[in-house]
Amino acid sequence: MYQLQLFIKGIKIVLISEVMTMYQVVTMHGENEPWWFFEDWRDDILTEDSYDDFQVALKAFEKALVNTHTQLPEIKGKDNFLIACWDPQELRYCDDCDEDVQLYHGILLLKDGKKINADGKEAEEAMYYRQKTKCCKRRD
Repeated sequence: MYQLQLFIKGIKIVLISEVMTMYQVVTMHGENEPWWFFEDWRDDILTEDSYDDFQVALKAFEKALVNTHTQLPEIKGKDNFLIACWDPQELRYCDDCDEDVQLYHGILLLKDGKKINADGKEAEEAMYYRQKTKCCKRRD
């Protein structure tokens, strides 16, 4: 919750409200698809824009998706508003893995930093996945 105090003619007026819901449109670039949410997933964020209205955030998400997909031929979505685009030729050699790894461009629409459903409401699912092993421990 947040609190706003106003003083009008010497009278204290206190307004208390719920925490404002914010939606984030996030673009990422890294070795993991955006739906994995490893503990260090925020390290791959390129941009993060916040909106207080779901419809405005949705339009920004759609614009980011179109802009990214027009430049990258491959696309895959998983869950709601978690999209990966990539170019099969955009690889990074990993010394730890001793092989090339695919790089992904992620576009996400989140609510207060968490996954959301198609209706814009927060998903009940946990954010951090541990069942997939990261390809390598090396960071940029």
